[in-house]
Amino acid sequence: MNEPLDRRSFFKKSALSAPAAAALSWQFEEKALQAQPAGTSGPAAPEPPADAASFPKGRIGGLELSRLICGGNLISGFAHSRDLIYVSSLLKNYFNDDKVIETLNRCQAHGLTAMILRVDDDTARIVRKYREQGGSMQWLAQCKLPANDRWADIRRAIDGGAVACYVHGGVGDSYVEDGRVQALGEAVEFIKRQGVVSGIAGHNIAVHRTCEEAGLNPDFYMKTFNSKQYWSAGPMPRNDSVWEETPEQTRAFMAEVDRPWIAYKVLGAGAIHPEQGFRYAFEGGADFICVGMFDFQVAEDVEIARRAVTRARVRQRAWA
Repeated sequence: MNEPLDRRSFFKKSALSAPAAAALSWQFEEKALQAQPAGTSGPAAPEPPADAASFPKGRIGGLELSRLICGGNLISGFAHSRDLIYVSSLLKNYFNDDKVIETLNRCQAHGLTAMILRVDDDTARIVRKYREQGGSMQWLAQCKLPANDRWADIRRAIDGGAVACYVHGGVGDSYVEDGRVQALGEAVEFIKRQGVVSGIAGHNIAVHRTCEEAGLNPDFYMKTFNSKQYWSAGPMPRNDSVWEETPEQTRAFMAEVDRPWIAYKVLGAGAIHPEQGFRYAFEGGADFICVGMFDFQVAEDVEIARRAVTRARVRQRAWA
């Protein structure tokens, strides 16, 4: 019988295992450093490739979008970092307005045509500056549905130039769990009436299955998707059988869905290398991937994504 792990016993066991843990940590770090190309010493990115304009693209509604989409969590300071408590603060200090715009410009120069950003004061300010400086990537807006004004985020995003709005994944999860799927349908219809592309996101395939069964008609879905073969801080709050899933279940269900979908969290909060994560997502049926990138990662990620699209030959569904 396992004894409860209280705070005192945790520290006692941690202290006893510290040498082994340190050795294991060193092994991971050493492998990561050894994998870095020789001569790489800083964040400088190479010049954009001559064929940037030919980066693979697909369609959602009337939009043509690069299959790699610049994610906004990093520049918003809300990176998924499991149990590392300093990461969001680090990102907020690193990504000032100028660094955000530099990162977006790098994405654009390397052939990316779309960015997914939340709706808040920081985003509005940065998008305005980016546009004033000639930025042209299309904004897909992540919208919540505030209780006091369900359409506030949607209106604000469209006023700020968003070409698409989708319901935030956490909102999609909670609405489906609470039996409010028709409210998601109302959001989709409201977005469409504003003349922009509509979508619904969710962390569990139960969201997308329920929306399909209810006959909702979003232009696209967003779904978390990766191999889950990495360390995590622990189980998600929802751990009953309804909310348990495997990547294989997502792959199989989405293969039967006749609408585009964007995969997100494809790198498991940085625990999966892009070479594996990007190809896994595209071969698993995703039409697009949303990835948060530091400025110095853009060039490499773009080339990895280009190769992943080209080599994704085991898909069970046609490309959107």
